[in-house]
Amino acid sequence: MRISSLALAISVLGISNLYAAGGSAVQPQSTHNVVDEHFHPQGKLPSKFTLELRYGIKKLLPFEDQRDFAEAKKGFIAAPPFTKIMADAGHVAWDMGSYEWLLNGKEFDSIHPSLQRQAILNMAYGLYEVLPGKIYQVRGFDLANITFIKGETGWIVFDPLTAKETARAALDFINQKLGERPVLGVVYSHSHVDHFGGVRGIVDEADVISGKVKIIAPEGFLEAAISENVFTGNAMSRRTQYQYAVLLARSPFGHVDQSIGKNVAAGNVGLIPPNVLISKDFEEITLDGVKMVFQNTPDTEAPVEMNTYFPQFKAFWAAENITGTIHNIYTLRGAPVRNALNWSKQINNALYKFGQEAEIMFASHSWPRWGNDRVQEVMRTQRDTYANLNNQSLHYANTGVTINQIQNVYKLPDSLFKQWSAHSYHGSEQHNSRGVINRFLGYWDGNPATLVPLSPEVSAPLYVKMMGGSAKILSESKALYKQGKYLEASEILNKLTLAEPSNTTAKNLLADVYEQLGYQKESPSLRNSFLQGAYELRSGLPGGVPVQSSGPDVVRAMSTENWLDFLAISVDPRKADGLNFTINLVTPDNGEKYLIEMSNATLTSIKSVQSKTPNLTITLNRTALNEVMMGVSSFDDLISAGKAKFEGDRKPFDQLRGLMVSFTPNFEIVPGSAARNKQAQKKQKPFELPDMIPAQDE
Repeated sequence: MRISSLALAISVLGISNLYAAGGSAVQPQSTHNVVDEHFHPQGKLPSKFTLELRYGIKKLLPFEDQRDFAEAKKGFIAAPPFTKIMADAGHVAWDMGSYEWLLNGKEFDSIHPSLQRQAILNMAYGLYEVLPGKIYQVRGFDLANITFIKGETGWIVFDPLTAKETARAALDFINQKLGERPVLGVVYSHSHVDHFGGVRGIVDEADVISGKVKIIAPEGFLEAAISENVFTGNAMSRRTQYQYAVLLARSPFGHVDQSIGKNVAAGNVGLIPPNVLISKDFEEITLDGVKMVFQNTPDTEAPVEMNTYFPQFKAFWAAENITGTIHNIYTLRGAPVRNALNWSKQINNALYKFGQEAEIMFASHSWPRWGNDRVQEVMRTQRDTYANLNNQSLHYANTGVTINQIQNVYKLPDSLFKQWSAHSYHGSEQHNSRGVINRFLGYWDGNPATLVPLSPEVSAPLYVKMMGGSAKILSESKALYKQGKYLEASEILNKLTLAEPSNTTAKNLLADVYEQLGYQKESPSLRNSFLQGAYELRSGLPGGVPVQSSGPDVVRAMSTENWLDFLAISVDPRKADGLNFTINLVTPDNGEKYLIEMSNATLTSIKSVQSKTPNLTITLNRTALNEVMMGVSSFDDLISAGKAKFEGDRKPFDQLRGLMVSFTPNFEIVPGSAARNKQAQKKQKPFELPDMIPAQDE
């Protein structure tokens, strides 16, 4: 089946049949039948309890509402003739064809029916017309959509995807179909990498520096894009493997969707700093004859984000604030908890500022909505869902429900549950409700017994002993598994695998439990986390080329202060005790000076201050420091090349260098998988990032 039929399938989805489409099941990475056979030799089919849950839920959901399918196919122009987009490095950066099996018309028992519906909606692939002659989107080339606004002489591009290669392919494709036009403007709607990382595929930085091309972003964009994930970037990279499960097989038993798109492109990530910043709550700019009213919406889906209204077109761009899913309040990869109440209020602002007249609403993910009634309906639904999540979680908290109970108490009101745009695909009601309470009350549930908890690996042997040993636990766990009580089984099996990491029987049974829990989840974030855990318990880390969400541009954009702060995190405190020194750092080309001090096993730095009696003074241009930050050159290389100068005692520098720990995102998460992880690491290329620079993602 040619890939063009993939987009054709989504364009002709039947109104009466949710899973209508044509074509064969294709999984290029594997030779087995991706639809009928599990990709793992120890994998299990859905249990009778999972099937009962699936079909019970299906009866409750509003599958008769097919408007999303009509909207997802509307405006389809063409699909490209290729299934894959190759990275410049030679590997596959993007492969929409690996999900074609979703369009064979089959319902998959191993996928939550609501998630399968969302996964099919996200199969849109190709060029779409949002507003005739004015607004176009290329969808299905990356996690996000790339949007093209037709100005008087060129394109204004909104959110140029994650990777240079996918953005370049999208620009080439639209120019091929609609006529070549220069890119005169780029808008970064917010600070996540899938909305700016592909910028070098569509514009030349020299044109941005000269002012020929405008890059517009909300105030604080650059700092947010760099710093949101810097300090815990390695941990986030590892946890992202659970939330996104990008290395799991694309199969009904593995990765099926990412709710806001299919997956994340694995290409070159770039960043060109914006030359126009939006600082006011509402700010109007006209570019190439296109009038745009920007609405700053900080502290919503990202630390900085902005919507855009096009008054000439009566079209509202919702960025990632309103998409085809309720998003993460707490994102499982790890990030500061988002403000659900403020998110709701910003949608409300947009509703009454723009939504009263808007005839089109489109966004950086999902599909557009047309007609003012439909636009207002979806805006109100998402506004109310975020507000309800905030208000009801705190309502229950004020009655004594704790962070460890709320996930089993909070539920959407039925009036929202019956609306598809209120469903938490990227987020989930369970972890979002916990996130709300964590934002306001923190992680402690108020019980003194949990105030200073034992580490799990210490407490687990106590539980195992008190429960009568591993044989009894395994027997009880098997009984719970046979009864479909998977959460109960995971509770005690987790204790056993922590206490006995080499107990293969326990790990395999826990993997079976996680697998069934994954099959049952509507949210890909939860599904992926359980299925990734199951895979690692059985086999260690999956192989493949992991997504890299950082690159040289991101490194160069870091402030020196951020880099020094990250060095401080990288210091091994066990080796630093007893060391005392001061280093002056001077970067003449940007006029910055820093005092770096080691004392009490802690590295600190302060800007615009110098020690009068430093142990060492290091002088080099910030442009040369970039080479060190990216791992391209060492300080010794720069000294030899005359690009850096050391004055004073070099010993503190060598001591500091010896304290640095290089983080790698392959540490153990599920208990007992460490040995298997080590074996897997020998078989695959390590997950590489620029030196000491972490990844960013959604």
